[in-house]
Amino acid sequence: MSSLLVHVALTDSDSIIPNAKSTETVTDFYNRGLMTRRYALAGVACSSIVSCCCIVTGTVIIISTHKISGTIQVISPITNLQSEMLSLTLSFIVTLCTESIGLMHNISLRSALASESRLIFSTNLRLMTAAHGWCNPNGVLLNGLMAVLLIISYASASLAQESGFIVGFPLLVLGIALFLQVIITLAGMRAVKILTWSSSPFDLTAALLHHTQLTPASFQCMRSVSDLDIAEGPAKPSEAQPSAWHSHPRIQKVVVSLWGIVVACAGWAVLVRYKYTLSPSSSSSKWWSFFTDFNSSYAVGYIVAKKDDTISFQLWILVFVNIAVVQGPLTLGLHCAELIANVIQNERQWRCATARKGLHTVTNPLKLFLINPLGLFLFVVKPVLHWMFGYAFHFGFWTAFAIASGGNNAFAVGDFVIWTLCIALFIFACIFTFSALRRPRGPQPAAYGHLQTLANLVDEWSPVMWWGHKEDGLLYCHAGRDFSVLRGSSIDALKKGRAIIRCWM
Repeated sequence: MSSLLVHVALTDSDSIIPNAKSTETVTDFYNRGLMTRRYALAGVACSSIVSCCCIVTGTVIIISTHKISGTIQVISPITNLQSEMLSLTLSFIVTLCTESIGLMHNISLRSALASESRLIFSTNLRLMTAAHGWCNPNGVLLNGLMAVLLIISYASASLAQESGFIVGFPLLVLGIALFLQVIITLAGMRAVKILTWSSSPFDLTAALLHHTQLTPASFQCMRSVSDLDIAEGPAKPSEAQPSAWHSHPRIQKVVVSLWGIVVACAGWAVLVRYKYTLSPSSSSSKWWSFFTDFNSSYAVGYIVAKKDDTISFQLWILVFVNIAVVQGPLTLGLHCAELIANVIQNERQWRCATARKGLHTVTNPLKLFLINPLGLFLFVVKPVLHWMFGYAFHFGFWTAFAIASGGNNAFAVGDFVIWTLCIALFIFACIFTFSALRRPRGPQPAAYGHLQTLANLVDEWSPVMWWGHKEDGLLYCHAGRDFSVLRGSSIDALKKGRAIIRCWM
């Protein structure tokens, strides 16, 4: 390596460090992630099919009923529990589609940031980080539009089904929202050169090194991501590493936003319960059952007057604005929670480098998804929370669902349902806060997917890597790629701090 000469000058002039290789040899390996590419394209293709089905079905319903508020009944008779399970299924389908689209959108955005030398972490807030240029498919304008379309997708899912009726207009809007997300994502993919499709931070780091978009820094092999601002020099091993809260600049904002949603939800429930009780019937015994009939489960609402028994286009716009404004913070908050899940997973994968089996950089992307407990939890909880919100913030149709009276439409929210949503959000925020504050143990410096840190810590790249104490006998010991499969003595040397560790890269 180029910095090998610097180290030799600092130690004995005749010292020879084995395993030193040229930069070309070290950085010429990285996985281009072709399997991830196939998964991403398949997911986007399935999302396109779902969007087209929604557009066609919604259009057929509207045309066949000759009104924009047209509905068709798919299940009759239906209980309220069955109706809500149908809504939950629709929310889960929307989650599958948006996550598939988000995978490709994240890869294209990551590549765009790398081409501008602005990619710091392998994981970013996809909808809140943008490349330069207003017309850029990965720029601020279209990224903002992607955020709006994501909110509209979940809002449409909340409105597309009610009591066994499929409502044409929300289903049409859902299809259009998903289709536009697919178009923007494909445009972003074509607008940038993707060095690697792999979602692994190690493949990304190696690719950036290979294409000279990233350069390792000398004497940093015992420095974690939170120590990069500290001057170079020898460092003793640490027994515990910094948490994600202290290592990633946006983690704190994400955690605060999650607790802000919990507080807002609690305030919403208190406001509903004690300020705007519509009738004494709302406190009946049925109130404490989650799946109740509309007449007894809603505590507040407002009436939108209309001339006949149909819902106009203007009223539909009001419906979407109402739900999107209230549901928007929840949608964006859950999107931001992905950052914590992915950053924690990146660190868990990196810390496998001190395990007996080592760090396997080439891994099936589906396996990576399945072994990410926080990511799996978020994937399952996300549609459930959106469904719970849809049940709490309910829009009833006079013509089909008999929630309002006098030929009007009503928005209504349920006290108990909101408290249930608040408790669920509280548990969700606790889990992610604990994960963000947890400090990894051991001398291996924490990286959390920080690309420069990984470039400093890994001195040789291969499909399987171990990290640890490299050798003794010189003025300084060395940390980096360790070729020893038996990890005990190597890691013990670091844990006991028997020598000052200095980078030789």
